[in-house]
Amino acid sequence: METSLRYGGDSKSLRLHAKEKFPIASRTFCQLNGELDTRIGAPTYLRAMIRQFFPDLSASIGVGVHYNRNKKLNFSVRGKKEYPVTANGLLTFNIKARCDADEEFREINSGGAAEFCWNIFNIRKDQDLRVKFGCDAVDKIPYLQIRENNWTLNADGNGKWNVRYDL
Repeated sequence: METSLRYGGDSKSLRLHAKEKFPIASRTFCQLNGELDTRIGAPTYLRAMIRQFFPDLSASIGVGVHYNRNKKLNFSVRGKKEYPVTANGLLTFNIKARCDADEEFREINSGGAAEFCWNIFNIRKDQDLRVKFGCDAVDKIPYLQIRENNWTLNADGNGKWNVRYDL
């Protein structure tokens, strides 16, 4: 199980996040995610998703359900396609898309993003770095992610930020 501690400038509380992947087939698995808000002592969301990877295409797709603390059930479809920019594959251009719908399919929200992802291995001994810079396709808001081993900092052009530590 993958677990992390998360803190965001907008929530003002520490959240405990857990994710587990259960293999279904060689390139397919069921992914369960959940998050517990320590301030209110209750889960903020639960998610179950079936994900399929296509390594030959550098792509993936997922279909699942999402239950949030507002007691709303949503269905979602997500996809990602990666294009190598450099021959060694350390710099990639990624396209991501998602579509979420409420339980009655009345409210449908879609979105996507385009981003560059640069992986730098052994920047120092036993220290890896990943830098992502992208833009939300719908809201046109740029964002940045810097990940160093277990620490991740996310920030966007609206001043929103969060930090994550993987346990």
